[in-house]
Amino acid sequence: MKAALPFDLLTVLGPTASGKTRLAVALAERFSGEIISADSRQVFRGMDIGSGKDLHEYGQIPHHLIDILEAGEEFSVFAFLRLFRDAYDDIRSRGRLPILCGGSGMYLDAALRSYRLEEVPPDHQLRAELARKSDQELCEILAALRPEQHNKTDLLERQRTIRAIEIARYDAVGQKEDQPFPQLHPLVIGIRLERDEMRRRITERLRTRLENGLIEEVQKLHQGGISWERLDYYGLEYRYVGAFLRGDLNRNDLFQKLNSAIHDFAKRQGNWFRKMERHGVCIHWVDGCADPLAEALEIIATGGVD
Repeated sequence: MKAALPFDLLTVLGPTASGKTRLAVALAERFSGEIISADSRQVFRGMDIGSGKDLHEYGQIPHHLIDILEAGEEFSVFAFLRLFRDAYDDIRSRGRLPILCGGSGMYLDAALRSYRLEEVPPDHQLRAELARKSDQELCEILAALRPEQHNKTDLLERQRTIRAIEIARYDAVGQKEDQPFPQLHPLVIGIRLERDEMRRRITERLRTRLENGLIEEVQKLHQGGISWERLDYYGLEYRYVGAFLRGDLNRNDLFQKLNSAIHDFAKRQGNWFRKMERHGVCIHWVDGCADPLAEALEIIATGGVD
């Protein structure tokens, strides 16, 4: 790693299908880097196609936080931060450059803005009580505990709503304590795509994944003991393919509905990145349709100073 670099973490972010991994690998090759994945699903073994691991793109570049848990286990922002920090410290200790790469806005934001989080232990008695509540009642309980609730995905999935209530209850009784988390000095590069190009790439990639075994991957996970409800929790691809395998969708509806849902997800990713910028994260954008590597190298050469 070059000592002259004025940052201690390089980050590559962007919406789905924008070419993040390709750019991160190219930069890692030039700056003796190792990649840390900022993805909530790539941590799970056996969830390869649906999570878009694209491991073939890494070549000889070391990567971290991929294939470290069994499918079916739980993963949280807290767990990500702990593992991210361990990987970051390890990479730095060997004189190499950590490169954080991904599109999960909450995970990226947590790392770049050094969130201080306390791990909230499971409250099995509370979970048993909440299990008897309707979805509407759960939303009302969460709204009463956290009226400023901004993460709307917690209101869309029952398990997430219950977990959000559990965390809010834990915070409300004053058990949360800040943990020390040293400030980072990152340089953040974002890949931007024109809307039509992003839609084209998303559609093409989905078609390729379906042809290359996405349905078989979801079926294998379910046959391995992961419930349909749990697969729903792991995101769009697993949710919609699960519905297809249960007979709730035909093949054409699977493609059309999943394609549309991924487009909407890409828009939400963009909203996350804009919110990060409003909160002080400086993102240097490059054109994903031109030569993002050349643009990124120019940004790095100036240390992100215009």
